[in-house]
Amino acid sequence: MAKPALLLLILSVVLYISSTETSAAAVASSNFIKSSCKTTTYPALCIQSLSAFATSIQQNPLQLTQTALSVSIASAQSTKTFVYKLTKFKGLKPREIAALKDCSEEIDDTVDRLGKSLKELKSLGHAKGKDFQWHMSNIETWVSAALTDENTCTDGFGGKALNGKMKSSIRGRIVNVAHVTSNALSLINKYAIKH
Repeated sequence: MAKPALLLLILSVVLYISSTETSAAAVASSNFIKSSCKTTTYPALCIQSLSAFATSIQQNPLQLTQTALSVSIASAQSTKTFVYKLTKFKGLKPREIAALKDCSEEIDDTVDRLGKSLKELKSLGHAKGKDFQWHMSNIETWVSAALTDENTCTDGFGGKALNGKMKSSIRGRIVNVAHVTSNALSLINKYAIKH
């Protein structure tokens, strides 16, 4: 009778220690994300968008930047799909069609540039010195260009002629893409400086 009770006690202690270690790691990861996001343009959005990935980010700056880029790509891809669906609406004015087409092209470029940046970031390996700086310069340039693409998309909806639900819904999505991309660029710049 004593053996099952002892076994149960040992199992309980092991489970408690394991859950405490897991909880401590989760807290450390969460704190790492919060402190890293303080330097971004939109810290609350940064924390909110990256916290779901705390277990994979842990306290790894490279994983943090890769995840931030992945979040940006996902947001851009979702917006690209949304804009594409809008182009299929019936009864659009010629100016709306032109603005949507231009925006679709800009978002397509954004997705492409962010994808190249993520691929380059993942291929860094153990690059050092000038080789590392060259790769990081490419990444920073592409992500900056993606931000320009996003702003160009909203420019196409300027003026009162295109005011309305379509403009506001696209603008809301583009602003979100621009904000998560800006945050990713801040984290990339920070990573580049520290290495």
